Amino acid sequence: MQSLTGRTALVTGGSRGIGAAVVRRLAADGAAVMVNYRSDEAAARSLADELTASGARVALARADVSEPGAPQRLVAETVAAFGRLDIAVSNAGIEHFGALETLTEQDFQRVFSVNVAGQLFTAQAAAAVMEAGGRIVLTSSVSARIGVRHHALYAASKAAVRALALNLAPELGERGITINAIAPGGTRTDMAAEHAARYTPASLADVAPGDIVRGMTSAGRWAEPEEVAAAVRFLVSDDASYVSGSTLAVDGGWM
Repeated sequence: MQSLTGRTALVTGGSRGIGAAVVRRLAADGAAVMVNYRSDEAAARSLADELTASGARVALARADVSEPGAPQRLVAETVAAFGRLDIAVSNAGIEHFGALETLTEQDFQRVFSVNVAGQLFTAQAAAAVMEAGGRIVLTSSVSARIGVRHHALYAASKAAVRALALNLAPELGERGITINAIAPGGTRTDMAAEHAARYTPASLADVAPGDIVRGMTSAGRWAEPEEVAAAVRFLVSDDASYVSGSTLAVDGGWM
């Protein structure tokens, strides 16, 4: 794939896990990258220092994408730092598990304000300043198409992201901008380590989450964050100029 030298990217939720892997990949391939983080400043600064030491152009922006106006400010800070925005990767998201009878309106608002509204308005703000050739990548999940106990809110939010990519593609295509989503499966991140056991069906409670993932994927293993980042790298490349409105499964062949 062609170098990203001369292009600028914004990655939300970029200080850890998949987001950090995306930042590293885009920076390694020549892009200037604005790294958004919400709370872990130490991790964000460590990542920025690592990449700056290798010669990359990296800046940091603290923001909660669920707050009104935050995505617009992030895009404005990116343009102020680097002069333009060519690539937006909306990765910020939160997990949620809860039985139906325990769900509250506050739960709904918290999950959907980050996982759906945060992604929608990041795409809106990015598209407003992009030129033809711009690339937007949202983050869905394998959870949008599998049934998991107590996972309705999260899964619904990730299904909404698939719909956003599909339905924003026609209008953004008129301006030469593509928008797609990735749908990762089990990926070796700190978030996965924290929540993996809650994906386990009661009938498999005695089976380690890693063994379940190995048994439910054609690849027979967890994904590494760098493998998900490689899928993002394709979608933001010139090679993906005819790919828009799609959700790319990065799940090892979920069975």
